[in-house]
Amino acid sequence: MEDAKKCLELTPDESEAVSRVVVPEIRVGKEPSLYDIFATTGIRVDRVEPGFAVCSFKVPPRLTDKDGNLSNGAIANLVDVAGASLIYVMGLPMNVSVDMSISYVSKAKIDDELEITSKRLGQKGGYSGTSVLMRNKATGEIVAEGRHSLFRSAAASKL
Repeated sequence: MEDAKKCLELTPDESEAVSRVVVPEIRVGKEPSLYDIFATTGIRVDRVEPGFAVCSFKVPPRLTDKDGNLSNGAIANLVDVAGASLIYVMGLPMNVSVDMSISYVSKAKIDDELEITSKRLGQKGGYSGTSVLMRNKATGEIVAEGRHSLFRSAAASKL
């Protein structure tokens, strides 16, 4: 355990370099977080209809695993964002994802262009469901398919 702690300790130079990093203040709920920017930059909206959206996304190196494939975590995040975008209501707090089921079908490599199709499945009370399909535009292969349920409390809906 001590060896692990030593590996994680910063040298004085590293510590000084980190202390110079400027992190801008983010107003929660008013501006996207660093995480949102990192994970979703590059999504292009191609078509939107009520309860339906089609987006394009070119796989960037920053979201790939050691083998150069779009990472499973990045896929899960894209399913979450694409599904939640169909349920979001301007001026209300974001919904909370309560359940996601994702089938990882094939790999997407750096620079592959993906088509992400999102459909709203329905709503009952504060719960909403979406379906997200991620397909490689060049090959037509399905990369992932996800089902997603979100919740917004009744109190939040009345704001």
